Amino acid sequence: MDNAISWFEIPATDIDRAQKFYETIFQIQMQPMDFQQTKMRMFPLDDPMKGIGGTLIDSGGFHKPSATDGPLLYLNGNPDVQITLDRVEAAGGKIVVPKTEISPEYGYMAVFIDTEGNRIALHSVPEKYLQK
Repeated sequence: MDNAISWFEIPATDIDRAQKFYETIFQIQMQPMDFQQTKMRMFPLDDPMKGIGGTLIDSGGFHKPSATDGPLLYLNGNPDVQITLDRVEAAGGKIVVPKTEISPEYGYMAVFIDTEGNRIALHSVPEKYLQK
């Protein structure tokens, strides 16, 4: 197993608002993937067969946003979580754990609440690993 995670879905009650939030904080373009009862916005992925993919999802209630319950998903905050964190509040989110060093070996993390009420984390690796 190369990665413990292969796919993730972040709940949204307003898919357009959620898309705007994540596109703003990560400076990305998301791709729509809509089905009969489900609306999705896919995070960019260079190679679907090698990377970890995920979406924002409005499934009409099957997925429910939560600031306190369920798993905590860490999104890629490289090269520095602070860059992304600096965009969170202006985009409508709330920072609940500021940039915090995990350790010199494991880098930094932060946690925010998105516009949908989800608790989401960021992680960035130590700078020495980005030099490779």
